[in-house]
Amino acid sequence: MAAPVRLLLCRAVRLSHRNLAVTGVSVSGRFDCCWGRSSARCWSDAAGDRRTHFGFETVAEEEKANRVYQVFENVAQKYDIMNDAMSLGIHRLWKDLLLHVMHPQPGARLLDVAGGTGDIAFRFLEYVQSQQERQRRQAAQASQTVSRQDTSAVFSTKQEISSKESTAVVCDINKEMLKVGKQKADSMGISAGLSWVVGDAEELPFDDDQFDIYTIAFGIRNVTHIEQALQEALRVLKPGGRFMCLEFSKVTNPVLARLYDAYSFQVIPVMGEVIAGDWKSYQYLVESIRKFPDQEDFKAMIEDVGFYCVQYYNLTGGVVALHSGFKL
Repeated sequence: MAAPVRLLLCRAVRLSHRNLAVTGVSVSGRFDCCWGRSSARCWSDAAGDRRTHFGFETVAEEEKANRVYQVFENVAQKYDIMNDAMSLGIHRLWKDLLLHVMHPQPGARLLDVAGGTGDIAFRFLEYVQSQQERQRRQAAQASQTVSRQDTSAVFSTKQEISSKESTAVVCDINKEMLKVGKQKADSMGISAGLSWVVGDAEELPFDDDQFDIYTIAFGIRNVTHIEQALQEALRVLKPGGRFMCLEFSKVTNPVLARLYDAYSFQVIPVMGEVIAGDWKSYQYLVESIRKFPDQEDFKAMIEDVGFYCVQYYNLTGGVVALHSGFKL
């Protein structure tokens, strides 16, 4: 079947799927909890000539992968400083909200892809530790009020809490980014439950059904084949596992959108030159955001690979969106 026909079929399935789905709107986002998997997947019309975008440029797929690698190799040492400068520190709140929505429990196993500097993994381990301490306090309070007959049950609960060790695996294709992340972990004294792996989001070096949670924060727009990265996320998650993605998206307010565009194209590259000595990398950054699918289109892509109950929340007026889905 020709690629254009496949594309039309996919669009038709998506439209009928959306019309039949039960939809709801939250204060900050929208979700469709769908119990039927989409019956078709979209394949790029450009698959034959193997071309893709690098910001606003059209380049060969292999060239994009090499150039993206070079971008992050160049900015690795100033990556965290630039994040604070560009977002005025708001990126920290976005990442905190990701953990709040995730609400991981002791024993959970996280894979953080494109997570080189460790921001998500560090927050995950800290959050799980706080949950574990809270459960210990509750068990201690319970032990003071239970009868002697129930003492053994409380002791068993304490042992169970202590044995639930969570792990976080940071996977990134860029060795320089991982190097910065390891340095941060050493300076913060974080080592238990944390590991670092060089790996490609489109071909993860892990077996099937290994992780409870998969996260990718501000990284998926940089991969060459987004669908392939989503398929890999589905593969490595355990049944019942959760996919979570923080990514720049489409601003919903027209006035804010104009201000955001002016700030992005006129200020951010200048910041990149002044702080990191790299105008071009941050010009690519703002261009890549505009090429990334909007909230609804990316939601449909997540559904197409087989995730269920896919939802998204707009943060800061849609500057960023938090997408979530489950493997059943």
